[in-house]
Amino acid sequence: MTGPLLTDELWQKLEPVLPPEQGGMGRRRRPNRPMVEAVLWKHSTGRPWRHLPAAFGPWISVYTRFVAWSERGVWRNVLEVMRQEADPRWATLEEAIIRD
Repeated sequence: MTGPLLTDELWQKLEPVLPPEQGGMGRRRRPNRPMVEAVLWKHSTGRPWRHLPAAFGPWISVYTRFVAWSERGVWRNVLEVMRQEADPRWATLEEAIIRD
């Protein structure tokens, strides 16, 4: 992995469309930013979830949140924000995320 996938500017636009970082029963979950970056890494590399770099945390945690956010429509909101960016890396992201 080579540095952050999200610029601070893009992250500031994405953060408001994500669920709060507070987990159930007041527990604090892993921060959203590394989770979003992990999903971007997975879909930009095409690698399996199990090959997620350790810096993102346990792959199963990332995958579980990915599925939960998919079911709740969070990724559609994220993609709507990213669609406004001129970065060609994210051009095919919608198809990859919606398909999974």
